[in-house]
Amino acid sequence: MNQIEFALKVFGALAVVLAATTLCGRLIMLVGQPRVVGEMVAGVLLGPALLGAVAPDVQAQLFPADVKGVLYVLSTIGLTFYMFLVGASLDHGLTGGRNMRRASVLAVSGIVPTFLLGAAVAAPFFGSLSPKGTSIWVYMLFVGGALSITAFPMLARILQERGIANTPIGGLTLVAAAIDDAVAWGILAVIIAVGSAGSPLDALDTVAGAAVFAVLMLTVGRRLLGRLGERVERQGVMTRDVMALILFLVLVAGWFTDYIGVFSVFGGFIMGLAMPQSPTVRRELETRLTDLNSILLLPVFFAFTGLNTQVSGFGAGGALWVPLAAIMLAAFAGKYLGCASVVRLQGFSWRYASAVGGLMNARGLMILIFINIGLAHDMVTPELFAILVLVAIVTTAAAMPIYRKSLPDGLDREALDTPAAPPPVPTGVPNTR
Repeated sequence: MNQIEFALKVFGALAVVLAATTLCGRLIMLVGQPRVVGEMVAGVLLGPALLGAVAPDVQAQLFPADVKGVLYVLSTIGLTFYMFLVGASLDHGLTGGRNMRRASVLAVSGIVPTFLLGAAVAAPFFGSLSPKGTSIWVYMLFVGGALSITAFPMLARILQERGIANTPIGGLTLVAAAIDDAVAWGILAVIIAVGSAGSPLDALDTVAGAAVFAVLMLTVGRRLLGRLGERVERQGVMTRDVMALILFLVLVAGWFTDYIGVFSVFGGFIMGLAMPQSPTVRRELETRLTDLNSILLLPVFFAFTGLNTQVSGFGAGGALWVPLAAIMLAAFAGKYLGCASVVRLQGFSWRYASAVGGLMNARGLMILIFINIGLAHDMVTPELFAILVLVAIVTTAAAMPIYRKSLPDGLDREALDTPAAPPPVPTGVPNTR
């Protein structure tokens, strides 16, 4: 195959991915679901679940191994810049104020029960769901960590659209979700380091490298980038050279964290956290990066995820239904019951508590990133991967129905007269996640 023929195949695959994710995204929005749910479903449908079953020859022609390799590279670039945008969108004011303590308690109430339940229910299936050579501890930590995550960007958009981002319950949930994600990426970095090295002691170099990188970026790096932000703010626009410098730094950060064995999205996320809190910088990043990333590169990630989702074990009498049910129940119960109970104890009504429990269960794109990193490091079997993809879709799809049932229109605005301490929901996050 010459280069022209290969390029044609890649362009054809990208066109199919873009059409499928856009169509499914539009259709899912008609029933009140976030676009990301439709894009997740589209990715699965392009894989063995539908296209591979109905027209295997067509799928093989559209997505041969070499084209899948290109899709992997594009999706990794997209994920790195996506996590950069997530980090850059986080307002540093969210880490202070009177709401921080309550938000931290809420975050812990969602992480700890879900982590423990997920690890516990996964343990009996270690023999059938873990990759050969993986220790049971790494396997349990990975499943627990994956289930503990909350989709902060998607949650931020939901709160903004409902007009409750600055209410006490909205601010509380937003800060808790941000803490959830930060903790989840820290857990993943440690799991990958231990899993790749074989023992905690062998992983010290990787963990130490990631920690030093994060500390330097969030201290020295933040100060240097702050000067850059002041310059951009004075000019009122980000020049081509400044944008090129930022893109370069994101790529270098992703390369470095990948090189030390953590994964490029960690570098992108830390780089985003180090960005200055400049309205002009945020506006320019959102304007120039968000659309290309969320419309093209992230759908490529969904397609790549779908192509790796094997559904043969879910047929009649399939062996995966029992572990799916157990892991799904642990994922939902840990987040919903843990978060709802704490919100109720903090003085909110059961309606508000139920609404928060439902929202915190939305895992969206974040859990897919988590498990794809695990797949790249041979920490996930095709069977476990398929189970966690379905958990991602179902828990994300359930978030808005639970929220609407708990707080019908009008009730979610009762607290608008007493705004929360955190500032308005950040911009710069891809608006469908």
